[in-house]
Amino acid sequence: MGCGRESTSVSPIISGSCVCDVLQTILDLQVQRENNECGPCPSSCFLEPLGGLVSPSRSNADTRVFMLVTKDGTPFKAFFKNSRHHRNSPGNGAQGGMNNHHHHQSCFSVFFRVEDIFDDCCATLRVLKPNRNILKECGSIDFNKICEVTDFELTDSCITVDLNCFCGVQCVQDVFLDVCR
Repeated sequence: MGCGRESTSVSPIISGSCVCDVLQTILDLQVQRENNECGPCPSSCFLEPLGGLVSPSRSNADTRVFMLVTKDGTPFKAFFKNSRHHRNSPGNGAQGGMNNHHHHQSCFSVFFRVEDIFDDCCATLRVLKPNRNILKECGSIDFNKICEVTDFELTDSCITVDLNCFCGVQCVQDVFLDVCR
């Protein structure tokens, strides 16, 4: 059993892999969006319902944004193409922060949405575009810039990963990205 977590009504423990079990729980929460009691840690990836992370009153969230931590302790990053998805909300679009010249310098992100889990802990992750450039000029991750990210945008870029290659999951925020199902 992974992460020292017991089976829940939303997601039974099935893999024995911590990262796989956490992402399975997040996927189940995104799909079900049930109203259940909140857990003791306000940023726990197991926190129910979807929308309960950071802001328990948020009921329209459809995505639990997370980061993966590699075995060497660094955040996993993935390439994304510029998105065809655009939301008309503050902080996005031409009047918001997403189209300022600094925000298009980077095409890598450390923020993801789980789309599917299959086989032996493989997952399809959608890369989420942060509203801030998170890379230094040399291409390494700027940890100070990660702390400044406040909003995310769907991209058309997905990556398939083996969840057994990661040793940690950091849940960041529950958000509404208007995901079409």
